[in-house]
Amino acid sequence: MGVDRSRLPDVGADPAFTFPTIVRHVLPNGLAVRTVEHHSVPIVTFVLQIEGGSGADRSGQEGLAAMVADMADEGTGSMTAIDVSDALSRLGADYDVDVGADATVFTLTTLTRFAERGASLLSDMTVRPSLHQEDFDRIRQLRLDRLKQLKDSAPATAERAFLRLMYGTHPYGHLAIGADSALRRLSLEDVRRFHSRAVQPTRATLVIVGALSHQELLGAAKRFVEWEPAGVPSDEVVPASTVAPPSQPGARLALVPREGAAQSELRVGHLSTYRTTPDYPSLLVMNAVLGGQFASRINLKLREEKAFTYGARTGFDWHRGLSPFVLQASVHTAATAESIADSFAEIEGIRGTRPPTSDELALAKASLTRGYPRNFETTQQVARSVAQLALYDLPDSYFADFVPKINAVSAADVTRAATTYLDTSKLATLIVGDHSAIADTLPALGLGEPRVLPLEL
Repeated sequence: MGVDRSRLPDVGADPAFTFPTIVRHVLPNGLAVRTVEHHSVPIVTFVLQIEGGSGADRSGQEGLAAMVADMADEGTGSMTAIDVSDALSRLGADYDVDVGADATVFTLTTLTRFAERGASLLSDMTVRPSLHQEDFDRIRQLRLDRLKQLKDSAPATAERAFLRLMYGTHPYGHLAIGADSALRRLSLEDVRRFHSRAVQPTRATLVIVGALSHQELLGAAKRFVEWEPAGVPSDEVVPASTVAPPSQPGARLALVPREGAAQSELRVGHLSTYRTTPDYPSLLVMNAVLGGQFASRINLKLREEKAFTYGARTGFDWHRGLSPFVLQASVHTAATAESIADSFAEIEGIRGTRPPTSDELALAKASLTRGYPRNFETTQQVARSVAQLALYDLPDSYFADFVPKINAVSAADVTRAATTYLDTSKLATLIVGDHSAIADTLPALGLGEPRVLPLEL
């Protein structure tokens, strides 16, 4: 039978999904541990999540948390960086570190028969790194070189500038990589001081997922029992979520000039709400209708109808603190102002004048629920998901409840969420593009005189 490609496939039933049991433990040193049995393959994943992240960088030390994280695999004890790399290779281990706004996450995955050795190596790397001067100098130079490269990237420039526009000098207002001037001021002593205060068992959660029993998983991490608090105050590491956010963005319209650019990189948004809001399911469905999937209103408008862009999308950049709603797109320079106006119109429409249709609602829910189980196929996916529960203090039943809660969202819920959490009068717009080519078209937007921002990262 031929396939009718003129219409979308019918939406089928939700696949069955059960999240495995999470067992919680607390070690004598205060380290919180969560174990999950996952027996599909003989693999085990360790995720060590340290509270803080780039949001714990002090003013003038932007990039410090990421420097500390990057130095974890540069040596420990008598092991050099080469020795650590060789040790990871002998275990067939996959190691990764991610520095988010609220936490730094170290991940190590290996075969179950190497579980104890893998956990010991991860413990030594993160808790007892060597922190030598020559390694610090090399890592810092690599990051400075990377910052130079990012200056040529319009999306990277937009990310940095939009964070500053949203948050100003708030700890959330910079990228994890930091800034050139701040990195040059950092010293090895800054790294050692930050590590001693931030990397403590009472500020961490260890998630272990693999093809072992809960007790075997916990036993594999016995090296972490030896992790003693450093005996120094940790109150110098201030979580960004505890710092009051700015009341309004720095400007309604801002521009980073890139003369001769064929495209304008756009960011549109405002600070909206918290990850723990009870309206989270309604916000997800609302965003899927508006700009969270290919068949969303904004993408269909800007890409399919007007051919201004290859793609436009919206979403919430979730933090523990107040988080922004963001629209991002790269549009043809000549279509910059019209793209912004159309985006504003779509955001205003979903707030009430154009509530979601039954077809839009069904498609939005399907985009969130039909493929949901594949987010938990591997030990890494499960471990990182459980770490998110710890980060946002969500219940263990969260993943099991997700699909039913999404399916319970109504069109009225979507409209109410959009009305409550989106406000076109507060939207700030950032343009990275050719100022001279678009200057005459911007006044019609009614956003005031554009604030010109420097290119420097």
